[in-house]
Amino acid sequence: MEPRRFGSGSQWEQKYGYSRVVVDGDWVFVSGTTGTDYATGDVVDGAEGQVSKAFENIRVALEEAGAALSDVVQARYYIARRADVDTVLTAIGAHFADIRPTATAVVAELIDPKMRVEIEVVARTR
Repeated sequence: MEPRRFGSGSQWEQKYGYSRVVVDGDWVFVSGTTGTDYATGDVVDGAEGQVSKAFENIRVALEEAGAALSDVVQARYYIARRADVDTVLTAIGAHFADIRPTATAVVAELIDPKMRVEIEVVARTR
């Protein structure tokens, strides 16, 4: 069976040639997701707000693929400002408190200077 691909409609997917979500068997791969409102293209203000919006975007992507946040087994966090690390990871921890996937956090410059966090997840449905 060929992998299924889903998009969010954001400008980045077409421009940079990637899919928001790829489903391959039981595995669901969600591309790095930021605190961007896909309808307007605006980045939400503040690190905590961006984490909340990113998780909203991730939930929508997972649901479209037939998965849920509780299916996430691995996560990667890219944080643009070292000063935001505790704020971002605490906000993420609130979403993953009961799920507890494996995780890696990296401080790295992101594509848009307004972006303060990007979150990538892998889920497995059963």
